[in-house]
Amino acid sequence: MLLVLLTACGPLDRSPQRVNIRGTVFGTYYSITYYEDEGTVFHDAVDSLFQDFNRSLSIYDKESLLSRINRNEETKADQYFEMVFTRAQEISRETGGAFDATVLPLVNAWGFGFSERADMTAEKVDSLLQFVGYEKVWLEDGHLVKEDDRVQLDFNAIAKGYAADVVGSWLESKGVITYLVEIGGDLVARGVKPDGSKWRIGLEVPAGEMDAAQEWTYFVEIRDSGLATSGDYRRYYEKDGRRYSHTIDPETGHPVDHQLMSASVFAPDGISADAYATAFMVMGLEGSIEFVEKRNDLEAYLIFAAPDDTETYGYYASTGLELLSREDL
Repeated sequence: MLLVLLTACGPLDRSPQRVNIRGTVFGTYYSITYYEDEGTVFHDAVDSLFQDFNRSLSIYDKESLLSRINRNEETKADQYFEMVFTRAQEISRETGGAFDATVLPLVNAWGFGFSERADMTAEKVDSLLQFVGYEKVWLEDGHLVKEDDRVQLDFNAIAKGYAADVVGSWLESKGVITYLVEIGGDLVARGVKPDGSKWRIGLEVPAGEMDAAQEWTYFVEIRDSGLATSGDYRRYYEKDGRRYSHTIDPETGHPVDHQLMSASVFAPDGISADAYATAFMVMGLEGSIEFVEKRNDLEAYLIFAAPDDTETYGYYASTGLELLSREDL
């Protein structure tokens, strides 16, 4: 009888405690929610992980590994660089170059990187395209080899998703099996909550202004999935009555200009979701639909402008994606 009572009142009856930590990283915000037996707060450890990640892959830190590689300094790739580069090259091949990490010279020239915007004439674009192309770089014995020394890499369209994966893996090493790691809208969700429910995520409606509040019409419930959204409505500039998106088409060398306004991609991990979301914004609506419907490991939610009407929009949800509305709450 004593053993039964002790077991009934002991620590095995306690449910995992919910922990949420927030902060800033990579010029944006992060939010991490997880369930842990003791409610341990891993804030300092997570920030330390982000610092290591930044020292490897930031294009804004002049002393990061990536910056040194872009300057052609003799430097060996670390585990972060090698993983991101390898996955970036795989997705570049799969998407026919729609995703391409070598677009940094174009990103900078169009005014979306770390340098001043250039006078973007047709001649300027053509001159930059000479050293843009994922096939112009490869790894040999841990060292990046460039076909042209002017090739430079930008991992901003894949690194946030991978950072979410890295934090998630670290949490798992501490025994955490249920978590949601979100960095600037890119996220990874694993497990189900103690009550058996999945993670509920709102899908943002394109904003009319860059700094407008987030709104959503539909949401999804997910587990064991990465999710990333890329769009043309949060980062752009206007010149001579024209809007210039931060997403650069590696083939044309120009910012994308089509009816696809945002692409939300669901993939097995954050790194893949992040890269495919950018690729879809380059592919456009029809190309993205054709691509995702051939894959059984991806789902997508695409929002697009109605032809000749910038005030209204439509959406596409891939076959296996279940959208829920406010009425389902």
